[in-house]
Amino acid sequence: MDTRIKWLAPLAIALAMIAVACTGDGEGDYSLVSGGNLTVCTDAPYEPFEFQDAAGAWTGFDMDILREVASGLDLELDVKVVPFDGIWLLPAAGECDIVGSAMTITEERAASALFSDPYFDADQSLLVRAAEADTYATLESLTGRNIGVQTGTTGEQYAQDNRPEGSTLISFDEPAAMFLALESTDVDAILQDLPVNGFRSTQDEAFVVTETFSTGEQYGFAVDPANTALIEAVNGQLSEMRDSGRYDEIFAKWFGV
Repeated sequence: MDTRIKWLAPLAIALAMIAVACTGDGEGDYSLVSGGNLTVCTDAPYEPFEFQDAAGAWTGFDMDILREVASGLDLELDVKVVPFDGIWLLPAAGECDIVGSAMTITEERAASALFSDPYFDADQSLLVRAAEADTYATLESLTGRNIGVQTGTTGEQYAQDNRPEGSTLISFDEPAAMFLALESTDVDAILQDLPVNGFRSTQDEAFVVTETFSTGEQYGFAVDPANTALIEAVNGQLSEMRDSGRYDEIFAKWFGV
């Protein structure tokens, strides 16, 4: 055999092996906690971003976006409900592949999670009982009153930094309990993300948003910092959705044009 062929043969095999490693098995170079599935950690229900419909199917803005992402990667969407506090740490702990939970990108969270490109702009807001809209028209009007916030959120942080003197912050692990507390007068207002409070006010005339706070927040999906290939794949899908107009269709479904 020609010595050149003898030398090239193992080289060809090595190059082929590299090519296989780069193309992967239909899941690219990224790792998944469950083969064939995009496992999502979320704090639900959190309408209109993540909740289950009457038939038990996952729906909402985040779920619709992530289902499109999963489909584009030839994966099935698998949803895992967890508390929000520290949720961005779970991909690195192997609990899920990605966090999709209306989560604001912050410097603190980005220190232990790898975020996607921003996919939603959001501010903070104040939700009160409609009968007391004039009484609690501003955050300052809540001096000496109870304000509900969700544990570990940017809404809680904003309230801690800006609440009026004499007011009391009451933290809840999940939003449903906050709404019940507002309804039962255990708290006099809820300070949290505008799209969530706004959606609630459109679904129940007993509540109204009285003040909004411009914070320039942006939501992102988060993965294990070591799983760079997955975030690149997710960003690719988000870009394709925007280019095709599919993102706009989903946005209009939940928030109007």
